[in-house]
Amino acid sequence: MTALPAAGPAEKPVLLLDRLHKKYNPGSQLEVHVLKGVSLAVERGDYVAIMGHSGSGKSTMLNILGCLDVPTEGRYLIDGVDVSSLSEAQLADVRNQYLGFVFQSFNLVRRTSALANVELPLVYAGVSRSERRRRAQTALELVGLGDRTGHMSNELSGGQQQRVAIARAIATGPAIILADEPTGNLDSQSTEEVLQIFGRLNAAGRTIVIITHEDDVASHAKRVVILADGRIAADRRNAPLHSSPPGLVDLTAAEETTEISVTDAATAPGVVVP
Repeated sequence: MTALPAAGPAEKPVLLLDRLHKKYNPGSQLEVHVLKGVSLAVERGDYVAIMGHSGSGKSTMLNILGCLDVPTEGRYLIDGVDVSSLSEAQLADVRNQYLGFVFQSFNLVRRTSALANVELPLVYAGVSRSERRRRAQTALELVGLGDRTGHMSNELSGGQQQRVAIARAIATGPAIILADEPTGNLDSQSTEEVLQIFGRLNAAGRTIVIITHEDDVASHAKRVVILADGRIAADRRNAPLHSSPPGLVDLTAAEETTEISVTDAATAPGVVVP
C-alpha cells in the first residue's frame, strides 16, 4: 500500500481541497465549470455531510476526494500528500486500502454471497485467502450480518445489501469512508440502521464524508457543508470534532471501542451494531 505520512494533532487535515476547480470540456463551447475555487479541510475523525441541489458539484467533489477524478486547477492533498504526485499504481493502492467507498446503488455482485462480495477488495489488495475470509467475516459481524454471510445479494433486503456494501468498504481497514447518497434507496428503518453504523464507525475513529440531499441524514453528521453553483455556500457544525456524532443511539458500544478495525479483529473488543 502507498505509504502516507501520519498527521500529528492539529498538524494537517486528513483531506484538503485547495482552491479547486473542475471543468468538463475546458476551452470548448461545451465547457461546464462544475467546481469554482472550492477550498475545504477535513480533519481526522470528522464526520462531514456535503449537501446541495442537483448540479451543485457535490458528486464531482466526492469523485475527486475518492481519487476517481482529477481537478482542472488547484490541489488535493491526502494526509499532506499532493495526489497529483502519485502514480497510477499508488492511486490504485490509496483507493483500495486507504479509502472505503459506499454508493447509493450498493454495487454488489449478483448471485454472489455476502462474504464473497466483502472479500473482493481484499483479493485486489493481495490478501491471502484465509486472512481475507477472516476479515470479511469480521466486517459482516460489525454491521450485524454475521448470520447472512452465505446469502446471495439478491436474497437480501435493500438495507441488508447496503450493510454488506459498508462491510466491503471497511474490510481493508480504511482511514476514510466516502459515501455517495448511501440511504437514497432505503426505507426509513434501514436508513436509521445504516446511519447508526456510520455513527459508530466515526465514534471509533473513522473519518466519514457523506453526500446527501436529505436533512435528516445530514443531521447525523458533525459538520454540514452546503454547495451551491460549484461554491461552498455554508459550512456549519452540528457537533464538536472530538465528540460523538449526533443521533448515535448506542453510545456505550462506541465508547468502549477505541477503533473498529477488521485487521486487528483478533484483539479488538466486540461491537454491537444494528
